[in-house]
Amino acid sequence: MDLALSSPILRSAGFINGFSLREGGASRGHFASLNLGRALGDDSVNVEENHQRFARALGYDAARLFEVTQVHGAVVRSVAGDEEPRTVRVERADALVSSTVGDAVGVRVADCLPLLIADARTGRVAAVHCGWRSVAGAIVEATVASLVALGSRPQDLYAAIGPHIRACCFEVGDEVVAELSRVAHGVSFVRAGATSKPYVALSAIVGAQLDALGVPAAQCDDTGGCTRCDAARFFSFRRDGAASGRHLALIAPRGVSGETREL
Repeated sequence: MDLALSSPILRSAGFINGFSLREGGASRGHFASLNLGRALGDDSVNVEENHQRFARALGYDAARLFEVTQVHGAVVRSVAGDEEPRTVRVERADALVSSTVGDAVGVRVADCLPLLIADARTGRVAAVHCGWRSVAGAIVEATVASLVALGSRPQDLYAAIGPHIRACCFEVGDEVVAELSRVAHGVSFVRAGATSKPYVALSAIVGAQLDALGVPAAQCDDTGGCTRCDAARFFSFRRDGAASGRHLALIAPRGVSGETREL
């Protein structure tokens, strides 16, 4: 059983990456089965087992996974190889950057858009939690700026968008459309939906932002998948509320010659 979708673009560049699916875990009840959210009320033993299974499936060290407390903001946390993942986990941010081979960075989602970015020249990576507030607050721009400050170049970056609530289901208010219009670089992102309210495509905005930042379109892909539509494969907060588990979008740094650490 496949536990994740992966980006062909990132995989072809030599990066371990994955967007977790719902099946294949140890959790039960509302959180069945591959819930990777740690503080939702799920049995902690089952959550840890889920993390171990996901790590084995992708090929990274679960003990060296860096996460943060996500707050729908635009703070980027750069992590170094000598830090403790449990300590970083309580910090408030919505994106992580790492260059350390053997580590991994990840963000949790249950409708928000997960974005993974990799620098094919340096092996540096980023994982980004893109809710609409973070997108409006320039989290994508802040993440690319953090990578550039560390020595990356936009033309060397590869990016992948993972499963999230798509325009078919993402009904919002006019005020949200107004906020997103400020950062959409003129791209069309409002769609007709089942009601008279606007429905928006976050992926269109994120794609336009990456393009404006100089990330080549040919180096970006989208795995597809609507979290709200597909209950068999995905958790969804919009669909299930507090009973929803969480997915993990993960990427691991790669050495400059393509090497990753053997587990």
